[in-house]
This record gives sequence, C-alpha cells and structure tokens, in this order.
Amino acid sequence: MATQKQLLHLVFGGELENLETTQFKDLSKLDIVGIYPNYAAAHAAWKAKAQATVDNAHMRYFIVHLHRLLDPEAA
Repeated sequence: MATQKQLLHLVFGGELENLETTQFKDLSKLDIVGIYPNYAAAHAAWKAKAQATVDNAHMRYFIVHLHRLLDPEAA
C-alpha cells in the first residue's frame, strides 16, 4: 500500500486590528485550529471556523501551506 505524501497545512486565525491589513489585535489570543495532512482537510477546518465567527467582521482565519515552507524547492 502506497502512502500519500503529506502536504501539511496550518489553520489559524484571530481578530484583526482593522479590515485593511492582516495585523492581529492581540497575538496572545490567536486561535491555532490545527495542522492538517492536506489542503482539503485544512479547508474544511478553515470553513467551519470562518462560518462560526461570521458575526465578527474582524475575525479572520488563514490556511498556511507548511509543506511549502518545509520544502520550498518542491513547491
């Protein structure tokens, strides 16, 4: 059985200072949702968090492609 290559993704978010930048209001309150083995799983987690915080316009969640940072030549 061949194992699929891990393409790690980080999902995190927090409240922004303003809607024009990605500067967070308080770094100590960042929500680290988790690290996922592929984009599809990360996107599902991102979407759930984004929908759960839709009432706060300053809350933003992001997906970071960790696999690109860990192995930039393969990206």
